[in-house]
Amino acid sequence: MKEEVLKMKEKAIQEIQNAEDLNSLENCRVNYLGKKGELTAVLRGMGSLSAEERPVIGALVNEVRDEIEKEIGVTKQNLKKKELEKTLKQEKIDITMPSKKQELGSIHPITQIIDEIKEIFIGMGYEIADGPEIEYAEYNFDKLNAPKNHPSRDLQDTMYITDEILLRSQTSPVQARVMETQKPPIKIICPGTVYRSDSIDSTHSPVFHQIEGLVIDTHVTMADLKGTLEVFAKKCLGEKTQVRFRPHHFPFTEPSAEADVSCFVCGGKGCRVCKGEGWIELLGCGMVHPKVLQNCGIDPKEYTGFAFGCGVERIAMAKYGIDDMRLLFENDVRFLKQF
Repeated sequence: MKEEVLKMKEKAIQEIQNAEDLNSLENCRVNYLGKKGELTAVLRGMGSLSAEERPVIGALVNEVRDEIEKEIGVTKQNLKKKELEKTLKQEKIDITMPSKKQELGSIHPITQIIDEIKEIFIGMGYEIADGPEIEYAEYNFDKLNAPKNHPSRDLQDTMYITDEILLRSQTSPVQARVMETQKPPIKIICPGTVYRSDSIDSTHSPVFHQIEGLVIDTHVTMADLKGTLEVFAKKCLGEKTQVRFRPHHFPFTEPSAEADVSCFVCGGKGCRVCKGEGWIELLGCGMVHPKVLQNCGIDPKEYTGFAFGCGVERIAMAKYGIDDMRLLFENDVRFLKQF
């Protein structure tokens, strides 16, 4: 049996060395070392050997197995190397060919507007405040003096998660949270995403962005509010921009106003952008209602303040002459690369 095992080893090594690919090599391994392989069959037939022959043949079979496995390993590495060389030759790359053009992106116009407004107000001494987008009705409405029957609290206007938890419909809750935790003087702006139950059209979206401002201190007046908004409008829309106030009503400010800016395209003469009126509605503002101050733990007899809030999309549309808000969300590169 010793001679048979040695002949088997020579035959196996010869076949392994002659293997042309990895599949042929695997077949050799199975034929000799597999469960039904020739070397395995020798081990199973050792029961018929004498007690003296059994350890000798067993040691020889193990030695042959090691040599075959070693030869398989060497041959496998050589075959892999040959296959790699073959693949590299077949897939040769012409490095002189022009590469694909790399398109560089740019900052989205909404982000550009937010960053620009931040810089303007930081330059006036404001700080940036942030808060949760999933908010309590207490902060979104109650602390801001919005009564239970106010239209903004209806299901068709606000996205409720539960009766007391909702997706914030404005960034004003950030103001309430700051007033609760920070003593005056307060001078902040609150940029962020807000949600309302609106159908998508050219001027509405259920998801949009707001920036609100809040100033609380002693002796703050409506004149301070108008002066602040004039500086903001001139820095953001151009030095010739004028601001006018129209009386309005907001539950969280008293008195309240809508602030319009003169059309930066036609200078107030009337054009397509301002719809012939010469003015563009920009934001809502007013003096912080005494009840709001009181709800947030600030003495309205000692402190006064003003607040304002604007839609970032509205500013972007006004500044860039965009007539459809959906363009800002559809991610059409042909549109966005203009900015």
